[in-house]
Amino acid sequence: CIGCNTCAVACKVSNNLPKDVWWNVVHTEGRDFADTSKGTYGGEMQLSWLPVNCMHCENAVCEEVCPTGATVKRDDGIVIIDPVKAKGQKQIVDACPVGAVYWNEEEQIPQKCTMCAHLLDDPDYPGKEPRCVEACPNQALIFGDLDDPNSDISKRIAEGKVTQPLSPIPI
Repeated sequence: CIGCNTCAVACKVSNNLPKDVWWNVVHTEGRDFADTSKGTYGGEMQLSWLPVNCMHCENAVCEEVCPTGATVKRDDGIVIIDPVKAKGQKQIVDACPVGAVYWNEEEQIPQKCTMCAHLLDDPDYPGKEPRCVEACPNQALIFGDLDDPNSDISKRIAEGKVTQPLSPIPI
């Protein structure tokens, strides 16, 4: 990731999100190479970026906290929030370990990345990838079937070329 935010913008545009709502956020981490023992600044800085959106968790906490069954994991692993069943269920927002669920105050519902399920379900959609993945100029985001050992994502993981976040992202 080069921190260009193209993934975040593609998501925002594709989902027609309001001004202050972002379902995909690119976090920036920076450190300098200071010699703290001498109290000097090294003059070099290293930045890294991490795009964060709903991770469609294997054991989705957002699914567990909702008594109305508003949050559902599809057979393909995509976690979807039903807006009708989710009305007033703000605990779904609070349950997310990566802070990827947003509260829509106007509609009184939690909302989050859908992994562009509406596009992936469309047989006429040529991309077969979420918009954020399509838009990424450096292939920092990869989409695929983790259960298929021949998929691009599975091959990259096997080769050690991909880092999967295994714990909540500090936000």
